[in-house]
Order: sequence, then structure tokens, then C-alpha cells
Amino acid sequence: MNVTLRQLRAFCALVATGSFTEAANSLFVTQSALSGLIRELETSLGVQVVHRSTRKVSLSEAGREFHPLARKVLQDLDGALETMADIKALKRGVVRLAVPQLLACTVLPGAMAEFAQACPDIEVRLQDSMVESVVARVHSGEVDFGVGPERDYASDIQTHALFELPFVVAFEPEHPLAKLRKVRWEQALRFPLIALQGEFTQRLRGDLQPFLRESNIAAVREVGFMTTAFAMVRAGLGVTTCLPYAQPLIELHGLQSRLLHDPQVRRKFFVFNRKDRAFSPAAKSLADFLKGYVQRQSWAI
Repeated sequence: MNVTLRQLRAFCALVATGSFTEAANSLFVTQSALSGLIRELETSLGVQVVHRSTRKVSLSEAGREFHPLARKVLQDLDGALETMADIKALKRGVVRLAVPQLLACTVLPGAMAEFAQACPDIEVRLQDSMVESVVARVHSGEVDFGVGPERDYASDIQTHALFELPFVVAFEPEHPLAKLRKVRWEQALRFPLIALQGEFTQRLRGDLQPFLRESNIAAVREVGFMTTAFAMVRAGLGVTTCLPYAQPLIELHGLQSRLLHDPQVRRKFFVFNRKDRAFSPAAKSLADFLKGYVQRQSWAI
């Protein structure tokens, strides 16, 4: 049995209009072409689906049973095509995104809220992760793309620049650094430093070593999350360094911050995905939106 969509559309149009002439006009075909499609359908099905007369067209018993099935097939197909058109037009879809925990609780909530207004039928599934886990989730295919700082990536990871920021130092409002408009690294490191564990501090140490050879760039305490570092700074245990996008948490903990310079150390953040997996239309829409969103933020120095 070889029933075509053209035959089904011809049959349903004929039922809807009750006339070969009107059905042919609705499908923009000739009456003879429509009649041919109905004959082909009956041949494929092995039964007569319509009774023909000079005045009207009526369904046979087989035609009456077949019509709702044919109509459902066309409705399902039209719905599927409409969905694909929406996806192509960036109107629908699901995007799975992995970002570091600090970025997830400062930048992403506002970005997701704005994106939801612009593209309400695209669902963003956010996975807040340790920095080291973000690329692993991209590599495994667990997420469509990730956002994070520069790292040594595997050869199958593709990067797209998102933003670049200098470091700031965060401290208590009563701290001596509060009197300065800008703070040199050497000034900041005179106080006990609370830093993140792992590659974050290792890279920072490497960046500063050529400029501060006589300074001890060793953290007094290393912690796993910046929220812990901020809480410890608030308790008077030292100062911490971070990037300006953390300003909402800095203020939430009642702290102040100053731009660090001499030298000015900057960090690049990227959108990254697997080279062998192209962005879906929805994922590309979100990635492009994020780039524009961060450029509009006050911390995008």
C-alpha cells in the first residue's frame, strides 16, 4: 500500500467541500488532477471511499471510517511542520547550559529572565557547576554549551569569546583599603588573602609572580566557593579577590570592592561547545543573547 500525502489532502478537501470543483480550487489543482488523486487513493486502499454523482459527492462506508484517520494524519504532520518552523525561527526549543556556580547566582538569573521575555518558548535548563566540571559536561554531551573562564581545553572543544574583566579586591567597609579609589596588588596582598582552591589561584599566582617577586602570593586560606570567601571576609578574616560580575554578592555580604591594578590582571570568559556538534538554533539564540547581555551590564569594564 502506497498512500501519498497528496492523496490524503485531496480526499480531506473533497470531504470538507463536498465538491470536486471546490476541492480542486482549494488545492490549486485542476478537477481532473483531483479526480486522479482520489482514484489513486482508492486503488492503494483497495476500496471505494466516495460515491460520485452529477449533483453531489458522498462518502462510502469505508470512506466514513477512513476520513477521521486521514484527517488526524494531516493534522499531526502539519503540527510537526509548524514545530520545526518554530525551532528554525528560534521560537521553541530546550537549551542545556553549564556555568560556574558564581556566574550562575549573579549573572544568569537576570539574563535568563530577559531571555524568557524575548523567547518565551525556549526553555533554558541551567546546571550550576564547579568550574572544572563545566567543560566535562560539554565534552560528554550533557549540555549544549558551557560558559567559563579560560582553561586548557581538549582539542574537541571550540571557544567563542564572551567577556574579559579585571580583578577587584573585596573587603569590609571599615578596612584600610576603603580609603583608596584603586588598589595595587602589592597593597592588597599585605593583608591575609582568602582565595579559591585549585586552578583559579594557581593561574593568579603565575600572573603576578613576574611583577611581585618579593611578595608572598600565598593565600592564608583557600576555600571551594566564593560565597564562603565573602562570608569569611565579612567576619574579618582577610580580603579576597574576584571578578566584577560578583558585585551583587559583594553587596549582599555588606562588603566593598576596588579595582586592582599595577599590574592589571584580566580574565577571559568563553562560550564553548564541542566542535562536532553545531549549535541548535535555540542554543545559538541564547549564546548570542548572553554576549549582548553582558555588554550592557555595569560591571562590564
